[in-house]
Amino acid sequence: MSELWKQLLIVCPLVFLAGFADSVAGGGGIISIPAYLFAGLPVHMAYGTNKFAMSLGTAVSAVKYYRSGNVRVKSVLFAVAGALLGSNLGARLALCFSERYLQLILVFLLPAAAIFLSLNRGFGREDVERPAISKGREYALSALIGLAVGAYDGFFGQGAGTSYTLLFVSLLHYSLLTASGNARVVNLASNVGALAAFIAGGKVMYTIAVPAAVCAVLGNYLGSSLAIKNGAKFIRPIMVLVIVLLIAKILIDMF
Repeated sequence: MSELWKQLLIVCPLVFLAGFADSVAGGGGIISIPAYLFAGLPVHMAYGTNKFAMSLGTAVSAVKYYRSGNVRVKSVLFAVAGALLGSNLGARLALCFSERYLQLILVFLLPAAAIFLSLNRGFGREDVERPAISKGREYALSALIGLAVGAYDGFFGQGAGTSYTLLFVSLLHYSLLTASGNARVVNLASNVGALAAFIAGGKVMYTIAVPAAVCAVLGNYLGSSLAIKNGAKFIRPIMVLVIVLLIAKILIDMF
């Protein structure tokens, strides 16, 4: 068996799982990046190849959420603008500060989020009555969410999609389904921006990226379909699982 086929046998199933998780709760990179590294790709090539595959996969899930009516178009545009600015700011901050400080904060915050989601069964449910919010406040908070999580994404990057979803529910009172739809659109914008840089730097291995993209598209299609069909009761446990995986990844990186 050729080396390429061995690499694809490692990468493709895990990228499918990553696309599935990413379309529902974010955090797919926690699964896919280690797969590329285990298959023998250099670090920057792994990130570039992953961005190629996941950008196409995220595009599919973003379109599905939009067509199902689970994307707030105007508010998500404000979030995208904030995320583009924030990611640039976060990347600059990463040059000045150690990510270990952020890791320490997340080690305490993420378990609290996982426990809250596990215990609060009404969080993000579609049938729960939500307080009214003015359009101006909605757009301003969307931009701030994009700015804050975009900066986090540029600085650290792990679990940004999950953070978008949680904040859209907590601050804007969206359902988990609508929050997931908006998160996928914002993630798509940041993925495409990063992908352009990786392509320009020649850091995409297309012989792996193209088959991986097919798997990412299939995973995103299946995950978003099930999320749209089943709503919060499906999204919540996957989000808790993603948060647990993120905590484990951070602890491994730290120690």
